[in-house]
Formats: sequence, structure tokens, C-alpha cells
Amino acid sequence: PKFFKLISFSTSLSYDWQSSPNSYHSVSILKLTYNRLLHTSAEFDSTLNENPAIALSFRNQFIPAMSYTYTFDKSYPRNRLYWQSSFTSAGNLLYGIMELCGQKGPKKIFNNQFAQFIKATSEVRFYQRIGESASWLAYRFMIGAAHPYANSQVIPYSEQFYIGGANSVRAFSARSIGPGSYAPDKENKYSFINHVGDIRMEANVEYRFRIIGDLHGAVFLDAGNVWLMRKDESRPGGEFTLKNFARQIALGTGAGLRYDMDFLVFRLDCGVGLHDPYDTGKSGYYNIPK
Repeated sequence: PKFFKLISFSTSLSYDWQSSPNSYHSVSILKLTYNRLLHTSAEFDSTLNENPAIALSFRNQFIPAMSYTYTFDKSYPRNRLYWQSSFTSAGNLLYGIMELCGQKGPKKIFNNQFAQFIKATSEVRFYQRIGESASWLAYRFMIGAAHPYANSQVIPYSEQFYIGGANSVRAFSARSIGPGSYAPDKENKYSFINHVGDIRMEANVEYRFRIIGDLHGAVFLDAGNVWLMRKDESRPGGEFTLKNFARQIALGTGAGLRYDMDFLVFRLDCGVGLHDPYDTGKSGYYNIPK
């Protein structure tokens, strides 16, 4: 709150239906979001001045969007498959109407330029039971991409991707790495704001086993990163390239405890980094300084 304050209003109209026992659909006919900065600090303004792309993503703007989400969820005798994909189109219908009406230049509603982009995400999870015990192997792969155009130069900050944290690459805190090999500024406690991107790839594998009663244990391996579609001088190494892809994947491992109450699971994880996607000054693949 001392760094910046932002308020967001959102309203939506959706229609959900189930086409088969395992297939679910959701269509957001209209989702309108309005983001507005209420207060900024000198540190926040300085950060935006150093990074024009981030500054554009924080501007006051409307996000008129339509989206479709498909979910497949099926349990087998020993396995379970879950797949969810989503596609979002923002600003295109409104932009087309204004173009037909002869409005040229940047398009605005209520004197605020609205965002225009497309965004797609897909996530697959597969759960495999081991033997006759209560042990499972859980696999997860997620990919996403967003692209601004026409009325927008960058994706709104709230729609950009990041990794790290309790539900991502758990060895790293949220928004502490990426995009690409862009190195964090450890002297600036607000540098997390720069660690977002247009592309996200993430994979996890986890072995879960029962310890006693409803108490379970887990060991896991997480990998992933985010990237930019375009080169950004203020975030060198952030753009996606096949040449540097392998070394720009952050890797972490760890272990945890689960207390399963059927309707609620309490989870405690401890993650340990194995590979940072940027130059840490330490040679070799295992380049964590300490």
C-alpha cells in the first residue's frame, strides 16, 4: 500500500453448461474491467520511469473482453485426467464497431483508452495411482501466451503472467524471476514489479504418499519461467528465443506435508532452488550462490 494503490471494478455475464459427464464449457459474453491508479509513491514513479512498458501496462484503462473456457475432467480406475483451456479476446468487438463508425486513432470509452489483446492458456494435470497404496504421482503442464495489438502496445499488468509462489515454481517467491534471463535487482525491494511476461511455461511432478491417517507427505520438482514476445531494452534477456530456452528454465525441488480433510487440504511446502535462469556469477547448471 505504501508503494502504490490501484482499484479495479469488474462486471461479467457468463453462461456455463455441461455437454457430457466429463466436459464443461463456460462462455463470458461480456466482461468489463476498469483499472485505475489511486496513489503512487516516488519509488513507484521511479520504477515506471525506468521501464516504459511496465508504465503503459499500469495506465488507467477499460478491459472489455469475451472469453471461452473448456474443461475436461475424467477419473479412471487408477488414474485421473484434467485438462482446461481458455481463450480471451479483449477490445476487438468494440474496436471494430468504432472503426466502422469512422473513428480514427486511439479508441477510448469514457475518455480512457481501452485494452486490445488476445490471450490463451492451457493446463493439463494427470494423476497416477501407484500400486494398491494411497500413493500418487501427479503431473502438471501449463502454457500461456498473450499478445497486444492495434489499440494497445502492452498487456494490462493484471493480465500478464508471472511465476513463483505457493502454486507455481515453489523454490522461488512470486515475481522473483523472469522474464527470461533478466536478473532481479536485489538492492531494490520493489523490483518484483518488473518480473512479468507475455509467455508462460511451467511443469511440475509430485509424488504424494500417506504417512499416517489423513497426514500425507510429498516430494516435488518444479520448472518454468515467463518471457517477453518483444525485446525490451529495460529488461535485457527477457525475450523468448529457442537458443537460450533450456538455460532460462528455473528449476526447484522440495518436500511438503498435506493434511487432507476431504473438503479442505492444509499444505506446507519447503522449496529449494536448483537453477536460476539468469547469470548468478556461479558457473555450472547448479548456479545457486547459497
